Amino acid sequence: LHDALAISVVGDANVLTSPVGILRRLEALFACVTFSLVVHRGGWNGHTGDWCMFSWCFCFAVTLVILIVEFAGLQNRMPVSWKNFPITFAMYAVLMCLSASIIYPVYFLQDKTSGRNEVRDYQIAATIFSCLTTLAYIIEVSMTRAKPGEISGYMATVPGLLKVVETFVACIIFVFISDPVSYEGHDALKWCLAVYCICFILSVVVIILCIGECTGWLPCAFNKFLSGYTLLAVLMYASATIIWPIFKFDRKYHGNPSRPPNCGRRGLCSWDKLVAIAVLTALNLIIYLIDLVYSARLIFIKV
Repeated sequence: LHDALAISVVGDANVLTSPVGILRRLEALFACVTFSLVVHRGGWNGHTGDWCMFSWCFCFAVTLVILIVEFAGLQNRMPVSWKNFPITFAMYAVLMCLSASIIYPVYFLQDKTSGRNEVRDYQIAATIFSCLTTLAYIIEVSMTRAKPGEISGYMATVPGLLKVVETFVACIIFVFISDPVSYEGHDALKWCLAVYCICFILSVVVIILCIGECTGWLPCAFNKFLSGYTLLAVLMYASATIIWPIFKFDRKYHGNPSRPPNCGRRGLCSWDKLVAIAVLTALNLIIYLIDLVYSARLIFIKV
């Protein structure tokens, strides 16, 4: 009896030994090993290196907080919906660590300067552990997402997870469209920027409403709001998917349909970023279309 009381006071050990608990411990371990290798000898610099380091450190810190909260049984005392927060974070962690696993080797492993083999070994090891971190988060999302017929939080459903992807893709578009600024010169390009901003803000609002359990604050039913907003986003992104390539790659509008010879092999030049924006716009249109289909089929929403 004394041992049972001690365990209940200290925390719930089952949280750490459950399949999801073990996964989260591995996530924290892999992320910690990744940024430790980079800090020790791997090295990083510039905005791309900062993003990779931020992704690993942020995912490690939040995963640790989730483990502590669940171990201590404080879920009900947190100011967020615990049915929605962990799965939302896990999906963002998948995208963040995946981007870092691609960006880090592309920007840092290409440097084949002789006499730095040890540094390169650390960079390869960091890339491997970053990929393992990504894989662990992918498995967590697949294990904790809502199954067909299961009552769950909205963010654990396919439309909820797609909202996370939509906002992440929009963030990448913002990075490319602002460095260098490529939406000036035509009002049509400013419309594209407005599309990205409006849809991003609405998706973030949906995520915040679900995590904060504030869907009741809406003046209309949450179902209707989701359907109307997703349909609007599909129409807006469809227009941007057509407009952006026309005004950026058609010579009639002073665009350049071919890659300039001054674009280097390493990194992305301005023209590459324009192509990336066009591709990501089309990608987000597809994601919003899938979101619209799933939202129409979704019969249960319990936030």
